[in-house]
Amino acid sequence: MPFQPKRTALAGGASIAAAVVVSGALVTLTSPSATAAVVTLAPAADTYVSEASPTTNFGTAPTVTVDRTPKARSFTKFTVSGMTEPVSTATMRLHVASNGGSKNAGTLQLTSNTSWSETALTWNNQPAIDGTTIASLGKVAAGTWIEVDVTAAVTGNGTYSFAGVSTNADDALFDSRESSFAPQLVITTAPEPTPTPTPTGGGGDAIFVGAGDIANSGSGDTATAALIAALPSTATVWAAGDNAYSSGTLSEYNTYYEPTWGQFKARTIPAPGNHEYGTSGASGYFDYFGALAGPNRNGWFSKDVGDWHVISLNSEVNAAAGSPQEQWLRQDLAANTKPCTIAMWHSPLFTSGSHAPDSSVRPLYQALYDHNADVVIQGHNHNYERFAPMNPTGGVDNTRGITSFVNGAGGAGHYNFNGVAANSVVRNSDTLGVLKFTLRASSADFEFIPQAGKTFRDSGTITCH
Repeated sequence: MPFQPKRTALAGGASIAAAVVVSGALVTLTSPSATAAVVTLAPAADTYVSEASPTTNFGTAPTVTVDRTPKARSFTKFTVSGMTEPVSTATMRLHVASNGGSKNAGTLQLTSNTSWSETALTWNNQPAIDGTTIASLGKVAAGTWIEVDVTAAVTGNGTYSFAGVSTNADDALFDSRESSFAPQLVITTAPEPTPTPTPTGGGGDAIFVGAGDIANSGSGDTATAALIAALPSTATVWAAGDNAYSSGTLSEYNTYYEPTWGQFKARTIPAPGNHEYGTSGASGYFDYFGALAGPNRNGWFSKDVGDWHVISLNSEVNAAAGSPQEQWLRQDLAANTKPCTIAMWHSPLFTSGSHAPDSSVRPLYQALYDHNADVVIQGHNHNYERFAPMNPTGGVDNTRGITSFVNGAGGAGHYNFNGVAANSVVRNSDTLGVLKFTLRASSADFEFIPQAGKTFRDSGTITCH
């Protein structure tokens, strides 16, 4: 159908105009009650490639095509920026060029490579089409707009690359951004509601559960995901890095993490690990989690969960005293008004595992200690370990010490221990599982929940400073 401005019904009875055509710019339209917004984006780039002309670039063509014989594939990417609220829906709109009749449009798939250039792309240098299939487009009629739900792919700020592929000889043409009917990405956002299990005034408890070192080609992540799925659906989930092996690409997130822990994505607080940085800039991690990974794609942010302040930090970048991350952390802690604080990152300062203690994160631990934080949780070593409350140099401190946990038992196998580190209280290296915190007004109950068929458990209570 021809493109018509339309109004979209939103939560709370608000409605907003949902049709603005822009050229690479971000436009926000807010409802009178400011409960929701719609942004409409034009592509940052689009083109197609043809096997019949393997070295030819078609970047300025007014149409893109998909075909089986000769093979032709389309590529379109959008850059989303400036988003401050969660994505509710994302729709890609494509206009079918007037090439007569109905044509088979093939499938729309993701590519993890988002750095391709519209003016340089050819059949010979095209990116691998290695992401999930978003939709099967089927037959399309000339002169009409089609709408594709891409909400599962577009999760927040980032660059998203889509490929059109067809196994049908009945080729389809779509108008490109050089035409009068440029593709559009229409995103509806809404302020994140206050979660029911996370009251801010001590009126109830909140569940905070998770692990690190989670998803690969094995079945361990399926076992640990089942443990979370058995808990209330209001639980907040944490993922402490190395969430998708082996390089944290967007394809690996979609292939390994998404089918298991991906079911909790909308309520997850993530952190990146060293394997995420196997992909330049941890782009797969940030593209997958989008706004859930915090602003600025730097890997550190905070939010409140019940009466607790939760901080996600990045052990894979500069954490030295005076670094941007450490300075931000101190400012965040100084502004915090919650009575209890929990911080998470990937590489542990204290561990008995085969990956040695990471002294580079000590300034983060020091800042937390200086501001009376209560708990630190980490991963990296594929085992479970709990330490006594300690100061930043590793001495027991039962007054202000932080209780430190390592739970890299999220699904990616096991690592043995290299002896026993000072003040290590509990260790296990043969059981996958999740670490659950029940966050209360001035304390937290913790419990290691093992995979089905295993009996190891650890539990206790931590009182806030």
